[in-house]
Amino acid sequence: MKFNFNKKSVKNFAAFFLQIIMMFPLFSLSQNIPNRPTDTINVNEGQQTSNQIWIHPKTNELGVLRIGPFVNISKKKILTIDTTNCYTSNDNGSTWTAYPIFKNPKKFIIRVERALIKTKKGTIILAFTNDAERSPLLWKDDIHDAANTVLPTYTVRSEDNGKTWSEPIKLHDDWTGAVRDIIETKDGHVVFTTMMMRHNPGHHTVLTYTSADEGKSWKQSNVIDLGGIGHHSGVTESTLEEVKDGKLLMYMRTNWGSLWETTSTDKGLTWTNFKSTSIKASSAPALLTRLQSGRLMLLWNHNLPQGKNTFPMSGGDNNWSEVPVSNHRQELSIMFSEDEGMNWSIPTVIAKTTKPKSQLTYPYVLEKNPGEIWITTMFGELRMTLLESDFIK
Repeated sequence: MKFNFNKKSVKNFAAFFLQIIMMFPLFSLSQNIPNRPTDTINVNEGQQTSNQIWIHPKTNELGVLRIGPFVNISKKKILTIDTTNCYTSNDNGSTWTAYPIFKNPKKFIIRVERALIKTKKGTIILAFTNDAERSPLLWKDDIHDAANTVLPTYTVRSEDNGKTWSEPIKLHDDWTGAVRDIIETKDGHVVFTTMMMRHNPGHHTVLTYTSADEGKSWKQSNVIDLGGIGHHSGVTESTLEEVKDGKLLMYMRTNWGSLWETTSTDKGLTWTNFKSTSIKASSAPALLTRLQSGRLMLLWNHNLPQGKNTFPMSGGDNNWSEVPVSNHRQELSIMFSEDEGMNWSIPTVIAKTTKPKSQLTYPYVLEKNPGEIWITTMFGELRMTLLESDFIK
């Protein structure tokens, strides 16, 4: 039997072989969590929100109508972002005052996936992708790719609590699946997560940008490319925090049944040690947050519904993804760590959809006051609040 090998077939075989290896990853020894959320959902407990979402009995519906993300400007004032404006509120989101962000708003439309921070020096920094420059994502099943895709990553900053804004800075043109998270390190470096689509075949990658001057200039990290084939394949939509030894810890969304992690020892300029975590996860983005108590909090979608051992898989066709994947997004779970992510509390489902084909994903978090946590989601329009103390066991 004769085999004809060319450059493309060898590359596709290598990508396929890599994905087979990734189905049997070396799990991180640094984490210990229960495999499944153990709090039993009882729909007779808890409550239904005004838009028919079941929420945990120790939580409450929040009247904030905007999606987020949010930052605290003062004890009473909060700030958020929409497509072209900044908004501030002095009454917990009941009413808002708008300020334009762009001198020429026709050139910019801020996508709903975005990241926002107020630094210790008081600078507001927004990282976003620009829908006004977005090209069509013309995915072709026969070549497993979409050529000439553009969705740029930008940053913009304000030094007066959102009243006026600087000129936006473009950081790259490559298709950015999402900008998801931004932090400030103890020594004042600002780091945010973003993405770049790669081609031949099409798949996604993760990277970060770091600023040492309050967002005036940025340095790009190495691109984390772990392979993949499909318009939802690869590593995507990452979240990060600084841990107490000075490292940055980043969790990445994957199609491989769990969150994957990587670490940086140079403020996000270089990422190494890519490996699977023991955190079972759907193909959806998590959000890692440092609370004022010092605890880490994780919001994410488990790969299986509570009480179930199976969930319908999708993908595996080299167009969605190269491997079958769980897209379970009907429950949002939470857990906490007292020791920098080495061990986690028992996961708890805090919200569950009651409408068919709906989801609760892409969370944003604001710690409005110490231990008072606001949670909103981009999909599902969840608006809820909880007290950290009610979930620490």
